[in-house]
Amino acid sequence: MMEDEKHMQVVAVAASEKPAPAMPHATTVAEFGVVDAPVCSAPYRSAASHLSACCHGGAKMAFLAYSLGKREINQYFSIKNAKLLSVAAVILLTLFHTVSRYYGGGDTCEWLLSSGRYLGETVWQPYGCMMHKYKNTEAKTCLAEKRVAFVGDSRIRQLFYSYIQIIDPAQRADGRKHENILFEDRSASVNVDFLWYAEVNNSLKERLISWRKDPSIKPDVVIIGAATWSIKLHGGSSEALQQYRANLTAISLPLEQLAEDGEVYWVLQDPVHEEGLSDNRKMITNEQLELYNKVVLSTLNSNKKNSKARVRFLGASRQAAMETITQSADGLHLPESTRNVAAMVLMNAVCNKVLRPIDGSCCQALPAPSLLQKLTACVFLGSALVFLVLHALGHNRSWKSRPTPPDVESGEEKKPATAASLLNHKAPFQALCKMGLIMVYFYLCDRADVFMKEQKFYTHSTFFIPLVYMFVLGIFYSENSKETKLLNREQTDEWKGWMQLVILIYHISGASVFIPVYMHVRVLVAAYLFQTGYGHFSFFWLKGDFGLYRVCQVLFRLNFLVVVLCLVMDRPYQFYYFVPLVTFWFVVIYATMAMWPQILQKKANGSGMWHIGILVKLLGLLLFICFFAYSQGLFENIFSVWPISKLFELNGSIHEWWFRWKLDRFAIIHGMLFAFVYLVLQKCQGLSEEKGEPLFSTRISNILLLISVFSFMTYSIWASSCKNKTECNELHPYISGLQILAFILIRNIPGYSRSLYSSFFAWFGKISLELFICQYHIWLAADTKGILVLIPGNPSLNIIISTFIFVCVAHEISVITNDLAQVAIPKDGGALLRRLLAAGVFTLGLLLVSRSAEGNQGGGH
Repeated sequence: MMEDEKHMQVVAVAASEKPAPAMPHATTVAEFGVVDAPVCSAPYRSAASHLSACCHGGAKMAFLAYSLGKREINQYFSIKNAKLLSVAAVILLTLFHTVSRYYGGGDTCEWLLSSGRYLGETVWQPYGCMMHKYKNTEAKTCLAEKRVAFVGDSRIRQLFYSYIQIIDPAQRADGRKHENILFEDRSASVNVDFLWYAEVNNSLKERLISWRKDPSIKPDVVIIGAATWSIKLHGGSSEALQQYRANLTAISLPLEQLAEDGEVYWVLQDPVHEEGLSDNRKMITNEQLELYNKVVLSTLNSNKKNSKARVRFLGASRQAAMETITQSADGLHLPESTRNVAAMVLMNAVCNKVLRPIDGSCCQALPAPSLLQKLTACVFLGSALVFLVLHALGHNRSWKSRPTPPDVESGEEKKPATAASLLNHKAPFQALCKMGLIMVYFYLCDRADVFMKEQKFYTHSTFFIPLVYMFVLGIFYSENSKETKLLNREQTDEWKGWMQLVILIYHISGASVFIPVYMHVRVLVAAYLFQTGYGHFSFFWLKGDFGLYRVCQVLFRLNFLVVVLCLVMDRPYQFYYFVPLVTFWFVVIYATMAMWPQILQKKANGSGMWHIGILVKLLGLLLFICFFAYSQGLFENIFSVWPISKLFELNGSIHEWWFRWKLDRFAIIHGMLFAFVYLVLQKCQGLSEEKGEPLFSTRISNILLLISVFSFMTYSIWASSCKNKTECNELHPYISGLQILAFILIRNIPGYSRSLYSSFFAWFGKISLELFICQYHIWLAADTKGILVLIPGNPSLNIIISTFIFVCVAHEISVITNDLAQVAIPKDGGALLRRLLAAGVFTLGLLLVSRSAEGNQGGGH
């Protein structure tokens, strides 16, 4: 914890470790690595030298201000203070949203139907929830064996056509007017009818009553609305409005009776473009339409005794039309894009509670917690109870501190903290208590109906502007590196950090729809796997530690958070695809290096033949990868066997695992091969890694830099010309390694480049795994399909607050995982085996419970 806080409080000294003076009066600032220079006001200097001295002194003062500014920031803003602020923010925001929903109405169906805004020109965003874009197969599944009736005038007829086009995209308006139109999809037994009733009158009342009397013809869903003909035929008179109120009162009871065991939606009148209306429609004004809407809202649902039988009002299309009605062809009927919004809103209102799409949070009731979720809650509550008992009894007996666990992503060992951290009996239970509270926040964000959610919408500015801000901050926190070796620890942390931040911006901005950005991010994911191969190969090659303790440490730190989230959020292991991917490849690397003959650097130093032996191992691994890459059937058969399938299936299929595995299948072996070549060159003193010196001779360095830059430019041009993701993904495994190698060379060949790193990026790099996983539920929403909204109505402030809380949570989870890893994985072999046996029995029990629950669910259907 202290080590991480130290990294958060970035030191601003550029070359020396001497402290900066509080008020620098001296003429030199050698403490900061700046060459001595006289003061500007020396009277005996010439004008030229005076100007030179002033400029030089100004540069020194600017550098000093820059350094002191960073130190001032770090003095008052530590990670501990940040976490306290984030806890306070979570409590206040939870109270705010709970109270707002209780007193202000928290029905997401009302939000969906009543209000929203446009994202761009065509994407509609309901207030506070996400609207699913239904495909025709989904619509047929939802409406199977159902009857839907659209009742009203020409505006309702337009809405009818937009609605049935969701079910059958080939449907078009056939020109029929002032008559009933019937639509049937026999494959799914879906019936959608349009019934012409231009006015609210006695004839409409009789139709509604007949439906009530004869359930065999009663529709399951009724969409109704009318007003423009009443205004047109009666010239917008006040008498017509009063008659409209009387007729509406007469049909209100039949409508409410239909709503008792069905769904009834009244379409409020959309605005008109008065300048575009024909002469015989000039009396249909927006003022008149608003009067009729007020009558509807005050008349329907007046029966307070039967609150369940409610007619719902569709007002979202009215709000959307305010921005688009000027595009109307005749001033009265809505543009097609706006009609499609209204139709999709209705489809979400009807179908979300049936199909429960993950990106359709509107109109969905909360699912009941599963058995595993309940058991997990009991475990956390039990841990809290034990912690409170131990705390009350004063159990503080210390345990001997253990060394800090390895960096599981790079395979490198972290140096233990200088101050020994003492663990006591209640420490693990305290860590579990913290984890339980954090999981409550996860659940509230993405499983409970507390916070709002919105869908993503990509624009170039939403991706590239935050990217520029991010890199400016990274440069601001540039510091001297402690060592200048190629891919030193600070540099790899920096690399992971900026890549993770780019990926986060990519996810929240929805940039996957823009293929050039998508392809560049694919290279970043491959680079993470490259680092996995590089780091673990280096560790095994140099240290030869194949013990069970290290393996368990790595597997625990990789999987602890994901396993907890699988239980709390009720998601399969493969849902968090990156962790299964890294875990699988770690096991493969371990098996490759540990199998006979074990070839280590010490052994290879004695005979060059062992170098050939390690290359043979890598060649065997390459053949293994190629064999499975071209044997999809065999691959899927192996990973579909229970209980292995529980780790790699997603939605009952192994296809997602196959796609992820195949996409970056060569990245690991690229990293292992690079590590081998680098370590051999380093041993043979084939590289110059001294401070300020290029890796190779000047000529070779310039040639390699030129080739690397050319490779980058060529790849970017190729990615920009990609037509579709499928074709580009086929080439990606073969060319991503070249881009990774090009980056490494550009970053490491110049000596000055190796001697600097960004502590800002490096700090994020230390928690990159937690950031990647936590984003699923507490930064994004709806399992990454949308965006979490903590501050409604202010997207910029919302991103700032949610990001701040998200980063603090990720850091705390990293600390908790490290603490629990030291407790859960003992060094004693016997104790470790007993715990592994207990963990195996526990895992088998979870799998059996999960399998039993799935069987009961399937039997229920």
